Amino acid sequence: MPGKYFEDLEPGARFTHQPSRTVTETDNLLFTALTMNPQPLHLDAEFAKTTQHGQVLVNSIFTLGLIVGLSVGDTTLGTTLGNLGFDETTFPAPVFIGDTITAETEVLSRRGSKSRPDRGIVVFEHRGINQRGQVVARCKRSAMMLRRPAS
Repeated sequence: MPGKYFEDLEPGARFTHQPSRTVTETDNLLFTALTMNPQPLHLDAEFAKTTQHGQVLVNSIFTLGLIVGLSVGDTTLGTTLGNLGFDETTFPAPVFIGDTITAETEVLSRRGSKSRPDRGIVVFEHRGINQRGQVVARCKRSAMMLRRPAS
């Protein structure tokens, strides 16, 4: 499914992205190892048992990537020129192995490029929600989006 062009992304538009995604131990272990993060909270089940959560905590940067990735098919697939930045990223609740995450996106604002008429900047808010209805991640993302080609 192609992404939406700048003109299609009206402020206030909301999307609930499907499919959702269940986080596996392999997801967390591989991502944490690939990013060279030695935090035992993400890697060591015995250590994690001694923490406030009593279990392995999923790497928050994986969670951020997951919620943005889940949004791509409905928003930016083939129509973005790249991310310009992530702001106000928060993780209000933990993600654990076996949690199923659903992503939601709201278009917060958009403006045409001042220097390039074929593109514009869109600000999205992405939210990740677990199977218990808790928001586990939230971020604002600015993306450079293509305008619809002239016919």
